[in-house]
Amino acid sequence: MVLAGGLARRMNNQDKGLINYHNRPMVSYAVDAMVQVASTVFINANLNISEYSQLGYQVISDQNNSFDGPLAGMLSAMINADTEILCVIPCDSPLITAEHLTRLISSLTENNADIAVAFDGERIHPVFLALKTSLQTSLSNYLQQGDRKIDLWLEKHKLIKVDFSRSADVFLNINTLPELNALESIKYD
Repeated sequence: MVLAGGLARRMNNQDKGLINYHNRPMVSYAVDAMVQVASTVFINANLNISEYSQLGYQVISDQNNSFDGPLAGMLSAMINADTEILCVIPCDSPLITAEHLTRLISSLTENNADIAVAFDGERIHPVFLALKTSLQTSLSNYLQQGDRKIDLWLEKHKLIKVDFSRSADVFLNINTLPELNALESIKYD
């Protein structure tokens, strides 16, 4: 699933997933990576749903209108998923590829973990992960308690950090228009 449910306050209130990066909406890069590893692709969006729907994939919104962050989007995907594993990435990191997602999923299954999260050698990137959908009740309870910190919820489960230190730049995310311009000026192969 692709997370595109935020308010994008730092992006002049423009929906980040729909802003162009190299003449394509940023969300399209995440979708392109996801379709190569997932049988079903969800886009979590709470605004501009008709625009996201034009991409041809199911758009799911959070369970409420309070913009509770990425965990709320993950919960909606778990509720709608008919698979045992959910792969999650944000809409604003256009350098992520299917190979990175495959490593997350493989690490989850090979280590019999609950959650496999991307690690760049210094810190985790908690919105790049693969997790078991059986964690739905745990996540629902966590959110109902008013908790929103993704790192704290991840740590409650059997977590494996997947080392991406050799390709840490794929986790660059775009939060502002200057960041978008800077990333567009860099040539990636």
